[in-house]
Amino acid sequence: MIYHQIENYRPFNEQERRDKELILKFLRENEDAFERSNATAHMTASAWVINRDATKVLMVYHKIYNSWSWTGGHADGERDMLALAIREVQEETGVHNVKPVSEDIYSLEILTVDGHEKRGEYVASHLHMNVTYLLMADERETLHICEDENSGVAWFTLDGALKASTEPWFVERIYKKLNDKLPLYIK
Repeated sequence: MIYHQIENYRPFNEQERRDKELILKFLRENEDAFERSNATAHMTASAWVINRDATKVLMVYHKIYNSWSWTGGHADGERDMLALAIREVQEETGVHNVKPVSEDIYSLEILTVDGHEKRGEYVASHLHMNVTYLLMADERETLHICEDENSGVAWFTLDGALKASTEPWFVERIYKKLNDKLPLYIK
């Protein structure tokens, strides 16, 4: 199902067009695409979580990257990427009432992950074949830190989210794009 959703996805820009082709090729050629056991690359899902007015975005302070970032996680066998994105938001932020603005894919990207330590074990550099969904949550809901993964959870204005992240490539290529696409989904 996710393969056909990606296949039918209309890229927003050149980055998405090229990444879409490579993600589809990766899915065709790798039976273990949804498992972390594929140490070269694996599927992940992320969420760009906005408030009801579409004026703020919910972000977490990611411990590995030491930066404010979107929510998301590894498929670990899950094939329903929207359900995965919603679950990751709930686990990472404590927000329970989160809903898709659309069940369609919001964005596609291939993300590089530098080698790092996780739970005392080295994880080699690899790729995340990522599917992003646009979700909405109530900014008045109580936020909770997920101690394993982040050290902060906060709402930022759309521009504030770009300024809060210390990862230049994400800011320019991903987060800015996600903000730029909002008028296509929020009327």
